[in-house]
Amino acid sequence: MTTQANKSIVSADYPTPPFAEQPQPAPGLASKMIPVPDHGEKSYRGSGRLTGRKALITGGDSGIGRAVAIAYAREGADVAINYLPEEEPDAIEVIRLIEAEGRKAIAIPGDIRSEAFCQQLVKEAVEKLGGLDILVNNAGRQQFNESIRTLSTEDFDATFKTNVYAMFWITKAAVDHLPRGASIINTSSVQAYNPSDILLDYAQTKASIVAFTKSLAKQLGKEGIRVNAIAPGPYWTPLQSSGGQPQEKVMQFGASAPLGRPGQPVEIAPLYVTMASQESSFSSGQVWCSDGGTGTL
Repeated sequence: MTTQANKSIVSADYPTPPFAEQPQPAPGLASKMIPVPDHGEKSYRGSGRLTGRKALITGGDSGIGRAVAIAYAREGADVAINYLPEEEPDAIEVIRLIEAEGRKAIAIPGDIRSEAFCQQLVKEAVEKLGGLDILVNNAGRQQFNESIRTLSTEDFDATFKTNVYAMFWITKAAVDHLPRGASIINTSSVQAYNPSDILLDYAQTKASIVAFTKSLAKQLGKEGIRVNAIAPGPYWTPLQSSGGQPQEKVMQFGASAPLGRPGQPVEIAPLYVTMASQESSFSSGQVWCSDGGTGTL
């Protein structure tokens, strides 16, 4: 027999396509999406799973990074977020939400395509948080291109600098600050395993993140530092509407998933909590997928 409480859970009213046409210039703002994504602002409930931890999250202003920042704060962690200066309006909201939980919130805007800035980012996060236990390499660049003939070296380089080089630079700067029991979580994608024809450069970077994760887990295991990755499928974030997909695909985004819709960022945040918590103390070098039922991994 289905109780009323269970019924409300299984029939959660998340938006389904078709969606409105909604082009934005990159990097895009969550506040301008139609409908606005659910990052857990009102729905996520914490249970103290990360009490006293200190986390740095890149791309923490919107999308998955924003949902993770909210979840971490409600689980008891202090949080530093990085984002591009153009994303300040979204970032201000995240900082307010973290502080509303009585947690320390640190905003560090800047472009992670610069190695010098990546080093400064980690230094500032460690100093202002008073240490670092969790690193979430989440920021990403995705711009569709129909053909290798029109994919410029400049765009290819920008995607790799954002998605791969920055992850390397930030992690390298962070490892000497991470104690035993610390956790590094990287955001890959189902594109690493089932790449789209129009995301040639993006898919390559996400496959690289999988290899980086598995290799680094072997390096850092003896230090008691765990390294894992999460591979999202279609999630409703500004990454898609700001050039990540053609507008005709944005309008039908997530329709091909067995659940018939894109995921909302709040739906994947619990995976990042689980991988950061000591409940997963024997899980390292793993890639967890959340794709609405396609079963890519």
